[in-house]
Amino acid sequence: MKNVDPFVIVIGFDGSKQSHEALAWGVEEARYRSAELRVLTVWNKAPMAWYPAMLETAAGEIVAEDSPEQQAEALSAEAAKSAVGVNVVTRTIKNDSAASAILEAAKEADLVIVGSRGHGGFAGLHIGSVSAQVASHSPCPVLVIRPKTS
Repeated sequence: MKNVDPFVIVIGFDGSKQSHEALAWGVEEARYRSAELRVLTVWNKAPMAWYPAMLETAAGEIVAEDSPEQQAEALSAEAAKSAVGVNVVTRTIKNDSAASAILEAAKEADLVIVGSRGHGGFAGLHIGSVSAQVASHSPCPVLVIRPKTS
């Protein structure tokens, strides 16, 4: 019997509302296809550019802010918790540009899912620069999840 590789779905996840919607869609698709789900969270701040920031909480306490890598790890762990019932969940955290990291992961994927907008950029745009780059240059199909409108 021939060994068949699993269908691989890559999801770009940055914690934004749109990436949560992309993740939800991807989890359902992975269940339907018995696919391998790979959640990719990217941070792109050079270690020397980050200094522990001190934040004041509402209660007046001073706390240290997590590094960008720690924040990405927390987001990735959050995403993995949402993928209940999926055969395989691979979480990847990279220090790279989001588009480059997703396009690299797309080389081993059958489908890439991204939200139409992530954190940053201009809120009035219909599609973000990362999703536009991924859709334009991916070696596999790309699904761009748009928010539902009322």
